[in-house]
Amino acid sequence: MSGKPPGSGESTLTVVLALLVNLAIAITKAIAGVLTGSAAILSEAAHSVADTFTEALLLTALRRSDRPADRRHPFGYGKERYFWSLLAAVSIFASGAMFAFYEGFRTVFGEPEEQTRPLVGYVVLGLAFALESVSWTQAFRQVRSQSTAHGHGFWEFLKESDDPTVKTVFLEDSAALIGLVLAFSGLGLHQLTGSSLWDGLASLAIGVLLALVAYVLARTNRGLLIGRQADPAVVKAIWRRLADEPEVDAVVDLLTMLIGTDRVLLCARLDFDDALSAAELESACVRISAELHEEFGDLDEIFLEPVPRSDPELRRRVLERYGI
Repeated sequence: MSGKPPGSGESTLTVVLALLVNLAIAITKAIAGVLTGSAAILSEAAHSVADTFTEALLLTALRRSDRPADRRHPFGYGKERYFWSLLAAVSIFASGAMFAFYEGFRTVFGEPEEQTRPLVGYVVLGLAFALESVSWTQAFRQVRSQSTAHGHGFWEFLKESDDPTVKTVFLEDSAALIGLVLAFSGLGLHQLTGSSLWDGLASLAIGVLLALVAYVLARTNRGLLIGRQADPAVVKAIWRRLADEPEVDAVVDLLTMLIGTDRVLLCARLDFDDALSAAELESACVRISAELHEEFGDLDEIFLEPVPRSDPELRRRVLERYGI
């Protein structure tokens, strides 16, 4: 299988829209932060700058992961999407969360700061919320449509999805909306009480929020880079499909690995009917492989290995892998 995986065009639209929105918001937040002296708004500006870098990394992930397989990379470049998405998670923490923590601690433990032009801050935060809602809506629609297409619930799909780009955009946009509410609260409480403590606490809360999002995304991409198995429901369906083949006496082992978004590597060890001739065995393997490709569109490469189910060494390895 080569070319762009299904949904890659929509993923690109989602990422580009998020990049343009975050770039515009970062500029307006930075201006508002300077005018108001609000640590929370400055933290939100850093948040938007981090998100802009994140979208640039995600665009790189989409472009590089779509390259076709070649001699040096016979299984393609699908995992590049996971690598660049991991860097995006690091970017959120390094440039967003760390700056928010700095501004928060500086404001909480430093000299009290006088608030200036809070109205500018309210207007900018409201405008940013409206713009972020546009990007969030696009990401939400994509997650919902893809979850329906895969037969999963919304949150289940978000957890199990092998497309880290749309997950990253959805989570960072969700964090952006929550961060804007926190910044608005800090700005308002500073104005009401006259204490910059609230502004600093809002900045610290934004830092915690960004660190949490970065951790979740880093953990997701770490698992995908290491080599996660395909959707368990798909694995079970493939197992049943192979077990029903007339030439197959038993499915001895089934290995799958995600090698990119909507791309699965399959290795099946099968105990075939001993009465089959070599030619019949070859013909069965070719036919079964073709049928699997047609029925399960995510299967990229399929390897069928004839093995005896009674082999003690193979049985030991299978049992050890699954902890039985």
